[in-house]
Amino acid sequence: MRVLATSKKAQFALTELSQVQQYFVQKLQKLSTGTEFKSVEWLRDNGTHGGGQRFEATTNMVFNRASVNVSQVQYEDKPDKAFLSATALSTIIHPQHPLAPSIHIHVSWTELKNGQQYWRLMADLNPAIADASDNLLFNNMLQQASGEYFESGIAQGEAYFFIPALNKHRGVSHFYLEGFTGNEHTPEYFGIDFATQAIDCYIAILNDKFSRLPPPSDQELQQQLDYHTLYFYQVLTLDKGTTAGLLIHSQNDVGTLGSLPAYINRDLLASWVAHSPSEKQPLVQSLVDLLPPQKSVHVDANIKANIAQAIRQHYTA
Repeated sequence: MRVLATSKKAQFALTELSQVQQYFVQKLQKLSTGTEFKSVEWLRDNGTHGGGQRFEATTNMVFNRASVNVSQVQYEDKPDKAFLSATALSTIIHPQHPLAPSIHIHVSWTELKNGQQYWRLMADLNPAIADASDNLLFNNMLQQASGEYFESGIAQGEAYFFIPALNKHRGVSHFYLEGFTGNEHTPEYFGIDFATQAIDCYIAILNDKFSRLPPPSDQELQQQLDYHTLYFYQVLTLDKGTTAGLLIHSQNDVGTLGSLPAYINRDLLASWVAHSPSEKQPLVQSLVDLLPPQKSVHVDANIKANIAQAIRQHYTA
């Protein structure tokens, strides 16, 4: 059993984000008839400090990888912790077809014991092969959903998802508001509505794509494999949320690494070791070394567990 936060705002966030989670899973199931989303529960300290539930689709004809997670972690009984609670929806969807874009959405509510309270809002579209019309549709949604915060969110997103070592961005449309508190006019449901509008826009994009996609070419599949390798590299070397999640605890490694695509190009990843900053080169090399010596590698649960350990060893060292 999970012991949940007692704060009214944290309870509100958990209730609403859990409903958004169910909404998204239902939309994905309807979109991909026959795809089963398996419920997986994880606990922080056997539930004493909360935990979460994710719905994940196994590899199938529609999704390369899909995970929709809601969690709440709290440390109300730990006076030495500055952190009171965090409640989050975090989801990543990687379709099988290279012309169907991936999506990442993260909406979370955090409370600290010093009284600070804030939202974190993220939504980014990640196509292996860019489609200008999809990008325009997604940006229009972001502008409508975020209103006066659009320019700030885009600026923070462009910075967060840039990969200096490769001089590339992960994705084509990036939105990120860190430490968001809004103002006296910001609706209570601002973060919830933001997540729902991002989901609706993405489902509309996939519905349109799936209605007219031809079988993928070998070149398109190669582009997707290479892009998924870029995604893998960015998440494991630059994503602060993933790194922090792995360093804080080891009780949900597979879930924390749920954003990783199912297959990556090991040879391409190996070629980026020398391009990485000197302090990150040992980490990237260790990731290469734990992968089987073949070009296309399936990133399964065992490899995820090894990745988590490699990241902990790197930062401990």
